[in-house]
Amino acid sequence: MSKISHFGPKIEFHIGIDDTDSVRGGCTTYIAAQIIRKLVKEFEVEFIDYPNLIRLNPNVPYKTRGNGAVAIRVLVNENLIEEIKRTVIQEVEKWFMIEDEKTNPGIAFLRGKIPTPLKCFAKKVIRDIVEIEEAERIAKMLNVEIIGYKERRGIIGALAAVGETLDGDYTYELLAYRKRENWGTPRRVDPQSVMLMDRETFPLTFNNVDYETGRILITPHGPDPVLFGIRGENPRVLIEALKYIKTGEPIACWVIFRTNQGTDDHLIVYRKISELRPYLPCKIKAIVDSKPEVIEGGHVIVRLRDETGAIDAAAYEPTGDFRKIIQKLEPGDEIIAYGGVRPLNGSKFTVNLEKIEIVKLARKFISRNPKCPKCGKRMKSLGRSGGYRCKKCGLKLVDAEKEVEEIKRDLKDGLYIPPPRAHRHLTKPYQRYGLEKKRKETIKLHEPWYYFSE
Repeated sequence: MSKISHFGPKIEFHIGIDDTDSVRGGCTTYIAAQIIRKLVKEFEVEFIDYPNLIRLNPNVPYKTRGNGAVAIRVLVNENLIEEIKRTVIQEVEKWFMIEDEKTNPGIAFLRGKIPTPLKCFAKKVIRDIVEIEEAERIAKMLNVEIIGYKERRGIIGALAAVGETLDGDYTYELLAYRKRENWGTPRRVDPQSVMLMDRETFPLTFNNVDYETGRILITPHGPDPVLFGIRGENPRVLIEALKYIKTGEPIACWVIFRTNQGTDDHLIVYRKISELRPYLPCKIKAIVDSKPEVIEGGHVIVRLRDETGAIDAAAYEPTGDFRKIIQKLEPGDEIIAYGGVRPLNGSKFTVNLEKIEIVKLARKFISRNPKCPKCGKRMKSLGRSGGYRCKKCGLKLVDAEKEVEEIKRDLKDGLYIPPPRAHRHLTKPYQRYGLEKKRKETIKLHEPWYYFSE
């Protein structure tokens, strides 16, 4: 098939899609891959970036799974845009999970450069709660064409994907997809090959294996089309990592995405406790206000306070040994708590902890009765004003005072993160600290960055 092309100047054209998947199947990145396949085979386009996989606020109640939206960015002759739009719409309508009541897709189309207000809107969608009406206002103001289906909530993420240009820290993910006849069947990915890949590519790939449990993390568990996803610092290491993976089923296609995964992009803004409301990501400078408490289910609850109020924070059972760190906190410890605000019954809510940083540990002391100066044994108190008496030799001291001793804390200042199996897509793991990058130059696409078997 010859590609559709026209002569003349090319312009930037940005495509955003969101909320096409479901807990019962489907995948927004898979639809993006199908759109890319069409653009590669049928149109004369120049990709100006890898497709962008933008993880949005992970706390929103109406998300399906990972709350990820996708943007595709190309240079194209303006005469082709209407045909490309029709192709995008056809692919979304072909693949999205229309039967799921929670699936409400959105598409966004923008011609030309990305305006600053749209970039600001994208950050808000990652770090706050945004309603459809605000998205519609932004789209109208900035002349972004939006198409929504059913309840149309996907237009929020589609707009945010277009607006989030990943000018701060970013990572990459190579997503490999299954043949359609294998959807819904157990994935056949060799665990030993994943562990070998993890060892050989460390620290430039991350969250491949949870070594505390031996669980493989690159494979999802639902009926969606993804076979596996490898996350890393650059496209070259992902191509190298792919060579290690052994599968018992064919790969239909794979695509490398540039993404905000593993960057803590949702946890940038400090908030006061009085500013918290349900579903917000939060980063709080606080003082531990009470001894941590273990509740039914093995969850650990600790009370935090700042100058504006107090709130409970929780380390839930899936966070594993991270709970032991929370249990060791003491009143007066200064920490930075990272997490998401979770509503409880009534008007109460709590912070679901994603990580903590201990800034300063409170000093902990214990007081003991004085030792007998004659025989060295601990003396017994005779009451508020009676002094102390030695039970062994009978010596009585009227003016003796208790001995105060500082206890060494079984905890150190620093950062504490749950094991990888408990990470959200946006959570920055230990090994990425120090590897953060800033986008200074134009992104140059590494070839190959996609593969299609047919």
